[in-house]
Amino acid sequence: MIKNKVIVNRYAEAFMSLAREGCGIEKALEDLVGVRSVIRDNPGFAELMYNPEISYIEKCAVIDAAIRDGFCDDIRNFLKLLVDKKRFDIFMDVVEYLRAKYAHHGQIDVLLKTAFPLDLDLIKRIEGVLKKRLERDLRFYIDLDGSLLGGVQVVVGNTVIDGSVSKRLSELKEKLIAVSIE
Repeated sequence: MIKNKVIVNRYAEAFMSLAREGCGIEKALEDLVGVRSVIRDNPGFAELMYNPEISYIEKCAVIDAAIRDGFCDDIRNFLKLLVDKKRFDIFMDVVEYLRAKYAHHGQIDVLLKTAFPLDLDLIKRIEGVLKKRLERDLRFYIDLDGSLLGGVQVVVGNTVIDGSVSKRLSELKEKLIAVSIE
């Protein structure tokens, strides 16, 4: 799965480099989401792109016919590239990657969950560490969650960094259950 993630990132960033010079980031993101909707609403579209009996030229003609009104040339060319390289299967992952990375002008949402109110200096330190680690601007949100018992939990997209007491107690419980008494 790691290899697929690397491939998705490479194609996604290559597309955004092209789009910066072409239609622009905002339009490219809008078009990606629009094409994703077209593909979801028409399951036969993806099946056609995967079909080895249909030539590349015919697939390009379908892309040009289906993805035309209001869509920039960059998105059509990107789809054709994916078809040519037999990578059409990563398109939805590319859309999700780019939508998460470039939404909010490059900022990403970070949710900091804590059991108790934190000192402002500590919050700023946590924010600084995350900003440096993620190499991105952050939109920082804080949520008080008593079920954590203590510590913090950071949620960035689909990634959870759990330093809560409840997580550590859960891990300790699993270890104790796994140990057999002889």
